[in-house]
Amino acid sequence: MALTIGIVGLPNVGKSTLFNALTRNQVLAANYPFATIEPNVGVVSLPDPRLAQLAQIFGSERILPATVSFVDIAGIVKGASEGEGLGNQFLANIREAQAIAQVVRVFDDPDVVHVDGRVDPRSDIETIHTELILADLQTIEKALPRVEKEVKIKKRDAAELAALQAAQKVLERGDTIIAAAHTDKLDMGALKELNLLTAKPFIYVFNADEGVLGDPEKQDELRALVAPADCIFLDAKLEADLVELSEEEAREMLEMNGQDESGLDQLARVGFHTLGLQTYLTAGPKEARAWTIRQGDTAPQAAGVIHSDFQRGFIKAEVVHFHDLLDAGSMNEAKARGKVRIEGKDYVMADGDVVEFRFNV
Repeated sequence: MALTIGIVGLPNVGKSTLFNALTRNQVLAANYPFATIEPNVGVVSLPDPRLAQLAQIFGSERILPATVSFVDIAGIVKGASEGEGLGNQFLANIREAQAIAQVVRVFDDPDVVHVDGRVDPRSDIETIHTELILADLQTIEKALPRVEKEVKIKKRDAAELAALQAAQKVLERGDTIIAAAHTDKLDMGALKELNLLTAKPFIYVFNADEGVLGDPEKQDELRALVAPADCIFLDAKLEADLVELSEEEAREMLEMNGQDESGLDQLARVGFHTLGLQTYLTAGPKEARAWTIRQGDTAPQAAGVIHSDFQRGFIKAEVVHFHDLLDAGSMNEAKARGKVRIEGKDYVMADGDVVEFRFNV
């Protein structure tokens, strides 16, 4: 299971600079709108120090962390849903992502032109929301005649039509689907096939300078602006510099800036939290590897992430939690201490489980 996050925002808010840091790639980052002409996709590793420790215990030849894919999408401007700027082709790229990370400019720099001529986080967030809402309204308006016809000929359940009509009302009043899902009791399952943009979870990345990064009260104001969605604060330029440094130098620079974790690590971690994901681990002489699953997945579902045959032929799972294995120092010692368990089909996986599946082909 891959985690894909689409990076969106107005032009010149620091999206491409952030993407450069995320992937260590140098996509065009220029001081004018639409510097990113094609969507740039990068796959990065989810930081997980457990894997190195696991590799040491098992003598693994290589380490394979879980990955996060980031899609850098050109700056959206007012009217994008109607074709302004680079228009709908970029909204279409967002549909492939599981979550949307909106980069919001909160830094002051007279040398970097703001597309609206002023730095206003609330206005910027509303602009992006409006364009995504308008795009979703177009999607629903196109789908409604087809769904109404299929309901009439009994090819589709009337509840699905009701779900579309309810979503349409939410969008028409200016709310996102994800924000209104619980209050309006929307049938998200019925809406899934439309892949609506505003039905995706949002993460807000406030691209800030020292004035904001060092001001907890200002951060609280911005956090309240997007609550209950997750948000992080970072300096995209600093993040781009950090990836060029050694691990020790990067740590020193973070400490100098009063941080104990890079913004990129925060973004990957928050992405997992927003989507309700977690990782379990496997290890042996060849590799130590992290696998991405949903919170609440059972052992057979987790096995299916490795291969569908593992899920179909699942017999049982040999499970030890990472910390118990680390304390024991080896699987044999963990077994001797009674820390290794045999779990069946109903076992719900925990983050950090180290697993060996047994199955029939």
